[in-house]
Amino acid sequence: MLQYRRFCLSLFVVFVLYWAALAVEPLDRSDWLLENILTLIFVPLIAASFWVLPLSRVSYALIFLFLCLHSLGAHYTYGLVPYDAWSEALTGTRLNAVMGWERNHFDRLVHFCYGLLLAYPVRELFFRVANARGFWSYFLPLDVVMSTSMVFELIEWAVAVRVGGDLGMAYLGTQGDVWDAHKDMALASTGALIAMLLTMAINRRWQHDFAREWQTSLRVKITEPLGEWEIARMLRRRRRR
Repeated sequence: MLQYRRFCLSLFVVFVLYWAALAVEPLDRSDWLLENILTLIFVPLIAASFWVLPLSRVSYALIFLFLCLHSLGAHYTYGLVPYDAWSEALTGTRLNAVMGWERNHFDRLVHFCYGLLLAYPVRELFFRVANARGFWSYFLPLDVVMSTSMVFELIEWAVAVRVGGDLGMAYLGTQGDVWDAHKDMALASTGALIAMLLTMAINRRWQHDFAREWQTSLRVKITEPLGEWEIARMLRRRRRR
């Protein structure tokens, strides 16, 4: 347990130092502030939940990696992260030229990693809090990633409309692509699907009751209809009191 706490504390300290370093002279301070609103809400919540619902080292490491990517995008603004210059300095070639890309794709990478890296921590929450098992323990994290990705795109749209001008466009980060939001949501969903398929493959290999748990999760638990029937039952029970 001591090693576990040291690991979690180390991740937290490293991230705070990393975030603080990137907070110094970002490319666009106003955009940096907008990008970090959710970080400043999310990180304290994760830290506070440690004492109530500590996650696995795997989950914390995945969250850490995603937050590091997001902080890097916030420092440069997502559309201007100089990965092409880094690629040229390391290999002598520009990544965009090799891949045939015309736009900066760092934002697409982070949307993909949103699903790939955060689907498993979400699954752990469903597994431990909601007792999701079998099919539902894989489907619900995918569903949450897809729905929250959609909500974030709506938030981006609302903020961009509210602040307007160059700041709004920098925060929205479409780079002229009218289908940017759709592609971002598709990439997040694809990342989550890959994460859940990998998790399922591991569990199928090592979990001795995998098939039985899967079948049980899809079995009908309540055979009677709900809706108006359930309302009628509740009214009958109330009259009997």
